[in-house]
Amino acid sequence: MVTGSSRGIGRGIARCLAGAGWDVAVNYAGNREAAGETGRLCREEAQRSGRPIRTVEVGADVGRAGDRERLVEETLAALGRIDLLVNNAGITSPGRADILEAGEEGFDRLMAVNLKGPFFLTQRVARWMIGERERDPSTSFTIVNISSVSEYAVSVDRGDYCLSKAALGMMTRLWAARLAPHGIAVHGIRPGIVRSDMTAPVREKYEKRIAAGLAPIARWGEPEDVGRAVLALAGGAFGYSTGETINVDGGFHIRRI
Repeated sequence: MVTGSSRGIGRGIARCLAGAGWDVAVNYAGNREAAGETGRLCREEAQRSGRPIRTVEVGADVGRAGDRERLVEETLAALGRIDLLVNNAGITSPGRADILEAGEEGFDRLMAVNLKGPFFLTQRVARWMIGERERDPSTSFTIVNISSVSEYAVSVDRGDYCLSKAALGMMTRLWAARLAPHGIAVHGIRPGIVRSDMTAPVREKYEKRIAAGLAPIARWGEPEDVGRAVLALAGGAFGYSTGETINVDGGFHIRRI
């Protein structure tokens, strides 16, 4: 299950998983046509790799409790299980207002989607995973939270977004500690400047900053860069690790003098 996978990073993650033979639940909030396109692209990726898969597109706003429950139920009905949850859905600050001017309505909406949604969706899916582990201890489950360099890098015109991502980092560690006794791994991925619909409005700004040396690897990140990191975590190669966050940011996190 990949939330917010009708476009951008979520679509890149879904395609990478599909190419490796994973069935994919494509979640979208409003754009059903885009979600259908993601499903089609996933099936094409799987066909190219010779691994037929199933996909299902489920419309659900992760910021709403009823929608989260329906997302889980429809995914289980269509695919039978949830071996991997990727909490990717997120929105940016409405209007990118300076923190001296930002309003509560936009703050509440962003926190509902970016933080409350992933927290309680993880809770719901984790309970199902625990039940499955009790029935079959050999089963492997993984949860991956998609954060951002805004987890630690300040943007005063996106204060609510930065706060939500900082909290998501703590959420990763909390769930990792809580679920480790049940054999469920929880990890985070911290993307940098990734080419997507979310960054499209500020593309020119970041083109200049990338060229000026914003990160050691002087190019845009692509959704598939994040997707390959998810695939590595989901494949079970890190059996003695949990609570880790992988930077997929071109080296942006490296302090330089």
